[in-house]
Amino acid sequence: MKLDVMIAADELRAVETRARALEAAGFGTLWFTETGRTPYLSCAAAGLATTTMGIGTAIAVAFPRSPMVTASTAYQLAEATDGRFVLGLGTQVKAHIERRYSSEYAPPGPRLKEHVQAIQAIFRAFRGEEKLDFHGDFYDFSLLPAQWSPGPIAPPDPQIYVSAVLPWMSRMAGEVCDGVHIHPFNSATYLSEVQRPHVEEGASKAGRSLDDITFVIPVMTAVGDTEEELASTREHARSMVAFYGSTRTYAPMFEMHGFDGLSERLHTLQREGDVAGMIALVTDDVLDHYTVSGSWSELGSRLVERYRDVAPDTRLMTYTAAHQIRNGDLSVLDRWAEVVQVVEAG
Repeated sequence: MKLDVMIAADELRAVETRARALEAAGFGTLWFTETGRTPYLSCAAAGLATTTMGIGTAIAVAFPRSPMVTASTAYQLAEATDGRFVLGLGTQVKAHIERRYSSEYAPPGPRLKEHVQAIQAIFRAFRGEEKLDFHGDFYDFSLLPAQWSPGPIAPPDPQIYVSAVLPWMSRMAGEVCDGVHIHPFNSATYLSEVQRPHVEEGASKAGRSLDDITFVIPVMTAVGDTEEELASTREHARSMVAFYGSTRTYAPMFEMHGFDGLSERLHTLQREGDVAGMIALVTDDVLDHYTVSGSWSELGSRLVERYRDVAPDTRLMTYTAAHQIRNGDLSVLDRWAEVVQVVEAG
């Protein structure tokens, strides 16, 4: 098991500094999420500033970019990082795709599947393994003159992961992708009993097994050696559970553990703007199903214990560390380095 770290795309010189510090702490992969800045430029800055740490997107928004544009970008990042780059893609939500990006959204599942398959076909064409001749319901590619192709590169093609929560997308990830990005709002029980079987079903359809699929699992953590420190980080985690849980699509995550109706109540309070009321609904019992808490010496072993049986190839991801160093606290990475070692040993 590996421990990775997520960070938002940022000013590129700051990305270089943080990437070096996170690599020194021993994190396996640095994943960039797409917010107000493109993750691809941050991946380039981090990749050129480091030598061993994996670099990836978790996730880059797929639909606003042509698969040809994404394939070219990913291919160049793979070359620049000597094969350390992983392409993680996701759909975002309909309002953002249609109103912020002015792009097509529906149907998101089949569109994302074809998006991935088109990128894979483009990679093969870049290498000269086959002529570019991809035709689907949403994308058509049939022109790649030699002067417009990057040609073969030394590293393998970038692996492609997709974000998935519900059954259709989970099966698709298992069928056509190298890995699946789990949603930050998760529980190990839900992953093992609900989502993993769907991923495995998709893999079996393609003649593969679960061993062929990497699970990247963000974990909301609360850590501290004093009551005050632990309480503060638990309150931050409580607010994240309230935020994510207010999306009614994720209601099955609550229902798995008997918290029926909680997502609807959170959604109602969100619409009313009652953030404090939302947070108050996340009791300690609720919180402990979706977060991992402990002292610095306990956190690593508790992460391993919670997630060791989810999938054969599991990578855990924290964004607590990135949040801390973004606020200027680089010294905390010494503590995270110890957590990394415990997770890898477990």
